[in-house]
Amino acid sequence: MNDATPSDPAPAIEVNNLECGYNGKVVLKNVSFTVRRGEIFFIIGGSGCGKSTLLRHLVGLNTPTAGTVKFLGRSFTDADPVARRGMLKTFGMLFQSGALWSSLTLRQNVALPLEEYTSLSSAEIDEVAALKLGQVGLGGFEDYFPAEISGGMKKRAGLARALALDPAIVFFDEPSAGLDPVTSRKLDELILQVRENFGTTIVVVSHELASIFSIADRVIMLDSAQQGIIAEGRPRDLAANSRDPRVSEFLRREDKPL
Repeated sequence: MNDATPSDPAPAIEVNNLECGYNGKVVLKNVSFTVRRGEIFFIIGGSGCGKSTLLRHLVGLNTPTAGTVKFLGRSFTDADPVARRGMLKTFGMLFQSGALWSSLTLRQNVALPLEEYTSLSSAEIDEVAALKLGQVGLGGFEDYFPAEISGGMKKRAGLARALALDPAIVFFDEPSAGLDPVTSRKLDELILQVRENFGTTIVVVSHELASIFSIADRVIMLDSAQQGIIAEGRPRDLAANSRDPRVSEFLRREDKPL
């Protein structure tokens, strides 16, 4: 559950000199940034720049080769297994595909983290799962299977599962992937509602300009040649004022899939 307090000065996320890679190959190096509490923060850049790689290393799916990640002032990188398990409850994750179990109903999918991390009874878990589905506009769909709903609804169900433990931080990996513009806009509106209603810190990996300009408070932009961050700030400020042609070209382009 969200155990942050308003008097705690620590930012939601602190990343210092992070180095990320696979099988001995460095993808990103010297990556440092801070995400403020309650902020909608985007990680942007072209295809192959390391956006999803960075996300996977932030949330512990892969281990950084150097550097540190802190959540709410506590080191995640250096935490022992017991402390790390406790910290996992402070954030949720919406994967690009939604990552729903096809053999489970929406209610059962949302119930999974509640069964793993809480001591609630079965009846209480069902009640919370239904509440979370209602919060994302899926009330009445609790007993549907993923194959029976649309792509946009699957993303909403994935978000309901990510919110099951009332996390302080939610990560999104390309949330608009595979969605039409209208559905993408509705998902952006839902992200704004989550921040407004719960004070949740949001971190989004995306290259979609419509989402970047409509809901991002700040962004960092990654570059594959640089193997790190080449710009940080408010997206409209960067689009208007950056002297780096890579930044201006990305943010001023017509929005096409990269």
